[in-house]
Amino acid sequence: MRHSRALRAAALIVLLSLSGLVILALVREQTGTEGFLVGLGLAILPVPLLVAAFRWADGVEPKPWRNLLFAFAWGSCAATLVALLANSLATDWLMTTVVESSSADRDTWGATLVAPVVEETAKAAAVLLLFLYRRRDFNGVVDGVVIAGITATGFAFTENILYLGNAFVSDQEFGYSGLQSTTAATFFIRAVMSPFAHPLFTAVTGIGFGIAAARPLRQRTRRVLIPIAGLLLSMVLHGAWNGSASMGGYGFLAVYGLCMVPLFALLTWFTIWSRGKELRTIRAQLPAYQATGWITPPEPVALSSMRARAIARDLARRTRGPAAARAVADYIASATSLAFLRHRAYRGTAGPDFPAREQALLDRLWQHRDIAQPALAHAALSVPTAPPPRQCPYGLPPGYAYLPAAPLHGPGPVHSPAPIHGPAPAYGWPLPTPGPPPRPGLASRRPRTGPRLGPAPGRTGRPRHPDWPGWPRRPGPVAAAPVPAAVRGPAVGNVDIRPAGAVRCPGRRRAGRAPAGLERAAAAGAVVGSRSARGRPSGDDAGRRQPGG
Repeated sequence: MRHSRALRAAALIVLLSLSGLVILALVREQTGTEGFLVGLGLAILPVPLLVAAFRWADGVEPKPWRNLLFAFAWGSCAATLVALLANSLATDWLMTTVVESSSADRDTWGATLVAPVVEETAKAAAVLLLFLYRRRDFNGVVDGVVIAGITATGFAFTENILYLGNAFVSDQEFGYSGLQSTTAATFFIRAVMSPFAHPLFTAVTGIGFGIAAARPLRQRTRRVLIPIAGLLLSMVLHGAWNGSASMGGYGFLAVYGLCMVPLFALLTWFTIWSRGKELRTIRAQLPAYQATGWITPPEPVALSSMRARAIARDLARRTRGPAAARAVADYIASATSLAFLRHRAYRGTAGPDFPAREQALLDRLWQHRDIAQPALAHAALSVPTAPPPRQCPYGLPPGYAYLPAAPLHGPGPVHSPAPIHGPAPAYGWPLPTPGPPPRPGLASRRPRTGPRLGPAPGRTGRPRHPDWPGWPRRPGPVAAAPVPAAVRGPAVGNVDIRPAGAVRCPGRRRAGRAPAGLERAAAAGAVVGSRSARGRPSGDDAGRRQPGG
């Protein structure tokens, strides 16, 4: 496996290197050395801005640099070489076989019909390769937009070198210079007015691949048709943009103002919304691991805020040095990947290696917990908390906070939650606001001295009144199927785990089946901490009476 992977990587590097050398020779032949250097210096100016914008969009779960480097190299070398050779051949075939027109219309037909098909197909090949061979790094719409945008940025970079170099050669021949030169006009149109043109077209293809990546594996037809639809739409947009150049100045400005700018604004809004959705996914999935003791209560809140993440890294750097900041960054990346992995398991796209990948990420979390958890707890205080929920109709004993204690000495016993009186609990989280006096009855009784993981020995059925949640003796991966109540929602057992300490009313747990993806993952060997897949005590839990049972 490793040998074949290394062989594929070597072949890809050789292919891209040869493509780069060929495209360099072709561009230099058309523009000359001086024109090539001028075009290179001007074409590189918008590249850092575009790359920084896509890196910002990818900030929640940054993709490996090797994927982005491959995408840029493919766009600037391989895709450009294919477009440069195929555009001329396809245009000649079109003019001699299909369209009976004069040679004066050759450029218009080629730019409107041929170039969009050839160029968008060549750029989409990079997205397809990463979709197929780097599937773990391709999880949703944001990933598709980022990969497609970086690919198109590389393509536009090489294309701008060619156009700007030719414009400079033309100015040298006719003696133009300054702001009235062809070079200045070309730079203004391609690098100032529309640097986002190629990224916008290819991003539509990336959205199609991102939607396909989020579909369950059983929806094969949709996973094939949606990327094709995105590719066709990108070709149409590209053709409309190229065709606007033949409509004169007013036609070009009309297409630019009425079509391209609104589409760019829509794509920007959609990317920002998808980025926020990723953060909400993290906050929704991580409480399942909080319930089993792997992470602390403030972490889902801190990890779902980009500002809190930055505060945690900065705090670690200022107090313990750059190595601590890197440890916090690795902890954040592992926790984010863990949340997305579990989300994909719900959708049925995690694959059969879900338990092994989950355990590997949990082990990475455990390595940096001593440095990262205090920093994230401090950073979580900067995140606005939601208003407290409606007061429980039966009241709650005052002074109780439902916060599971973190494991202390490696993967070992986890301390059960206990009543907290007086000062606020650890990590600076406030205690719930005392409500009205509890009504007499079962709910007014004080909780038992300890948790119970299931029905006490000798008892069958559900107790007549809700028990306090029990925590497994040892942290472990959360069950894949059936899903415990902690995974179906923010509730664990009969009590909600709220970051701000506010707790909803205890209530009976509703029975439900796990999504198909997690059921398949469970068949591969996932376990529930110290509980069986049916929610009953397993192993030594069944034979030991828990405190308060």
